Amino acid sequence: MNPCVIWFIGLSGAGKTTLSDALFEELKNKYTSVLLKKLDGDLLRNGLNNNLGFSLTDRNENIRRSAEVAKLFYETGFVVLASFITPTHQNQKTIDEIFQQKENSEIKNLFRIFIDCPLETCEQRDVKGLYKKARTGEIKEFTGISSPFEKPLLSQTDLIIDSSKHTVKESIGLILDKLEEKGFLQKV
Repeated sequence: MNPCVIWFIGLSGAGKTTLSDALFEELKNKYTSVLLKKLDGDLLRNGLNNNLGFSLTDRNENIRRSAEVAKLFYETGFVVLASFITPTHQNQKTIDEIFQQKENSEIKNLFRIFIDCPLETCEQRDVKGLYKKARTGEIKEFTGISSPFEKPLLSQTDLIIDSSKHTVKESIGLILDKLEEKGFLQKV
């Protein structure tokens, strides 16, 4: 498998981390010589991004820093699985710009997966109770409730998975098939 960044986009509770974890295990088992790294919002907000809040400006900076970290790992030969809500088209554009080799060039090292899941399903899956807190006003600026979430543009998406309609196993199959089609991996 070639070094790359696989970026999962979606609402809280959509299944980004679940699918990232399952893909990590699948790749680790099939491609034992591949260097793998997982990044997610919680991990980076506990360290590098712990000085950022949830305002639009802070969210933009969170995504920019996270993409820069992912790129550093990619440049040292890792396959990076990045799971971030990535709520706006501007965030998605920032990621593309960071991974673009030169202006107007094709982005060859970034694979973007939109985990499309209805808000109602995300709320039902909410093990941390974040949606409930957002609905009662306890959490301000919560994506999908009091802060916007813009579905990625098709031009900025390599794969869309509706996690309310596909099992984890089916979703991983779809991801692996698309990664192979795009030339990121070869069947073993």
